[in-house]
Amino acid sequence: MSKLSFGVLNTISASDYHFEYTDCDVLGSRWRVAIPNKPETCTGLPDPVKGTQCTFTCNEGEFLDMRTQECQKCAAGTYSLGTGVAFDEWDSLPTGFVTHGINMNFGDTYTNCSNSTWIPKGDYIASNTDECTSTLSYAVSLKKPGSVSFQYIYPDNHMFFEFYVQNDQCQSTDSQNRWMRISESDWDYHYVPLSSGNNVLYWRTTGFSLSANTAKPVLLKNIAISGVSYTSECFHCKPGTYSDKPGAARCVPCAANSYSNKGATACQTCDMDKYSGIGSGACTQRPACKTSDYFYTHTPCDSSAQTQLMYKWTEPKICSESLEGAVKLPASGEMMSCPPCNPGFFSSNSSSCEPCPRGFYSNGTECSECPAGTEPVVGFEYKWWNKMPSNMRSSVLSSEYSSTDRSTGWEVAGEYIYTTPSDQDSDYMMLTLTVPGYSLPHSLREDNERVELSRITFVFETKCTADCKLYFMAGQNERNNMVVESWSGTIGKQSYSYLIKTNSTVSFSWGFQRTGAFDMKNEYSSDLAKIYSVHLTNVIGGVASECRQCALTGTDSDSCVSCAPGHYMVYGTGVCRHCPPNTIIRPEQPVGKEACIPCGPNTYSNKGRSACMSDCTLALDHKGESLYYDFSSMGNITGFQSSPRFTSKGLQYFHHFSVALCGAESRAVASCVENVTESKREVKGYICQSTVVPSEIRGQSVVSSQPFSIGDTLIGVTTESKLDDISSFVDNFPVESDLPDVIFYYRSRETTQACKNGRSSSIRLRCDPSVTVKNYISPPSNCSEGTCDGCSFHFLWRSQQACPLCSESNYKEIVSACIQGIQRTTYVWQQPLRCTGGVSLPPLKISTCVTLDFWLKFGVSIGTVAAVLLITISCYFWKRTRKLQYKYSKLMMTAGDKECELPAADSCAIMEGEDAEDDLIYLSKKPFFRKIKSFSRERTSDGFDSVPLKSSAAQEIEMS
Repeated sequence: MSKLSFGVLNTISASDYHFEYTDCDVLGSRWRVAIPNKPETCTGLPDPVKGTQCTFTCNEGEFLDMRTQECQKCAAGTYSLGTGVAFDEWDSLPTGFVTHGINMNFGDTYTNCSNSTWIPKGDYIASNTDECTSTLSYAVSLKKPGSVSFQYIYPDNHMFFEFYVQNDQCQSTDSQNRWMRISESDWDYHYVPLSSGNNVLYWRTTGFSLSANTAKPVLLKNIAISGVSYTSECFHCKPGTYSDKPGAARCVPCAANSYSNKGATACQTCDMDKYSGIGSGACTQRPACKTSDYFYTHTPCDSSAQTQLMYKWTEPKICSESLEGAVKLPASGEMMSCPPCNPGFFSSNSSSCEPCPRGFYSNGTECSECPAGTEPVVGFEYKWWNKMPSNMRSSVLSSEYSSTDRSTGWEVAGEYIYTTPSDQDSDYMMLTLTVPGYSLPHSLREDNERVELSRITFVFETKCTADCKLYFMAGQNERNNMVVESWSGTIGKQSYSYLIKTNSTVSFSWGFQRTGAFDMKNEYSSDLAKIYSVHLTNVIGGVASECRQCALTGTDSDSCVSCAPGHYMVYGTGVCRHCPPNTIIRPEQPVGKEACIPCGPNTYSNKGRSACMSDCTLALDHKGESLYYDFSSMGNITGFQSSPRFTSKGLQYFHHFSVALCGAESRAVASCVENVTESKREVKGYICQSTVVPSEIRGQSVVSSQPFSIGDTLIGVTTESKLDDISSFVDNFPVESDLPDVIFYYRSRETTQACKNGRSSSIRLRCDPSVTVKNYISPPSNCSEGTCDGCSFHFLWRSQQACPLCSESNYKEIVSACIQGIQRTTYVWQQPLRCTGGVSLPPLKISTCVTLDFWLKFGVSIGTVAAVLLITISCYFWKRTRKLQYKYSKLMMTAGDKECELPAADSCAIMEGEDAEDDLIYLSKKPFFRKIKSFSRERTSDGFDSVPLKSSAAQEIEMS
């Protein structure tokens, strides 16, 4: 049996197995065991032996020899981190790394993101560039506390980029530290400490480019992890690097025009007809030199005010002059007159341009002191380009962000600065201007309502045969600059201005790309961009090209001060005059009476007389009726969104608007932010817009980007459909009632290529009692984004609070019937009610009253008494009338006896004793109606009444 076992052991070789350590026990001990490399090798393996302590480590440049369990130096051509692992080759995804895309599901929209992964690119690994979320992860078990470090490029704020670590308890890195900052250099370095135990490293990106251009990818390289306690092998140097001595902790890149293979101990020089860049693994055939491989520049001016025209090869030079068809470098040395110094500078004895001292100015020749009562207009104005200004620098960025030896993207050329030829047409030729900050002069008073702190103006031109593009960017630093404007194709000579509102905007960059398509060729190297002049105002540490009149103190005539708020300065003097009431001071230059700008209708000037405001109240006459409004409840910050839109990948996004309608100086202002990067750029004003993307990444509900102002100045409040060249067409919002719409007009002074006069907006307030929601703001039906041209924005705000204040004319009274001596008067609103607030309804009024039964009884009683009295009076006068008739009849009979003679009447009255005689008339017993008939009057033909008289005989007959 022993012989058989001995024979089996002899068949086992060292290549059939490898050594590993067991997990550490509670005492920190472990065992070294042999692990077969093939499943069938199960016998004859070395016995387990006591291993090193779990805290055992090797130094940098060493590895742990598992056979001897001792640290050994790495051989030449290899390297080691000692207690860690490094990943610097990305031809393929290294073992242990996992990458995958996360599918998006927004409502009914589903996007397959399975192909959105991190892609190895040789020297680095690149993230996705679409709207999907892509994750790169690596799991590592640390025997002791360690760290992870890596280099990255994060150039685009249209991309979310986070790095975090989860430990054994699935606890992640502090959320405030997991979000990466925009790169400030070509490759930024990031370091995170790690705890012992299991750690999972995550790199995660999400793009949300809403424009036609794709977001730029995030790049990673040189990932190093320490704390693994030991490494059992050394790593070979990757191609393009070498280590010439044993015990190397890292490999050294090969110099330009040299190369190396994997595991090299030295670099090999390229042949004369080939070239290579720094850290290259192979050499490339040199092409024939072309005119695009050189550029021209000027030498500094000499004592004779002359400069030499110099031609230089683009460095590093990769072309060959000896090949057929190659061009030669033109001869240099042509003498030319130096251009003058830039404004604010003067020519010194050394023929160089020096800045004028403080308080002096110049037009580029010699410095002169500003006269008394004036102050220098400080800034930078570059219009002559004999030398690159000290606060400007030029660089080249490869479209793939790989390192480049090129450092000159722009060169001076006397009257302009222009882009030099590039290695690849897709390279970015960068020019950056940096300033320390801004300070307003004495004559420009600083206040919270001031819109313009500084202004940059430049004149440029592009000449292109392909799809070139010129970008203008502004921000805190070169890598954090935001794209402000861009121009495509050939652009004629033109000027562009940009307002600077905060002291945080101190860096400006111009980037020129000949074509967006990545290609190793440079077919369009003749395409170029030129900048003729750059003018930046109110710069700290700047120079002056002119002096400006300023107000003077009463004690010292040479000391400049600011005019008091509401005052302007008279031309040619230091005297300040008061502006007319309700005006503001023109911010550009408060000199002359024309600097006083009247506020728009229904607005007033603030205390600093720098802006017009509205206190949210309004009084106007409409069809002979006075209407009063109070929009205070609508003056708070209000947000609303446009209808949803989708990118080509199905990413949903909205245009979000923030509005602060009106209010006093202490009011809260509308704010729109960019929360993609740590810069947190913010735009404030009366109304602003940003683009938001619903997202659950970063622990927030939306991603906000691309903020800009569409109203930072209140123009006026009126019912007219046009004000200061801003129109709010009624056709956009058809009128629905006889009440007028109240329109707030705003303007933003930021200019763009499309909006050369800035943006404007109008908010039409409409009284609508039927609206129950707090804010019901809608765009025109034909422009769902609130604008049809991108420059003029219009909105309709329906609200109960947009109705006029209620007054006495808006309610009526209702009087009830008198019930049991009580009468009630109730007040109700007239319908439809189109008012709010104002006066309240009067309370119920109760009064005493008399009922109808009483008045009816009283009336009947009075009527009865009146009727009896009337009958009595009638009977009395009737009887008196009968007596007169009798006497008259008797008189007429007497007159008949004496014809044509009228007896003298002693009296027409009834004498005493006549009553008895008269009573004889009634002795006859005729019926009542016959008696009435007998007393009827008959009129004769002569017009007199005929009265029948009775003789005594007739009476006797009657009586008989």
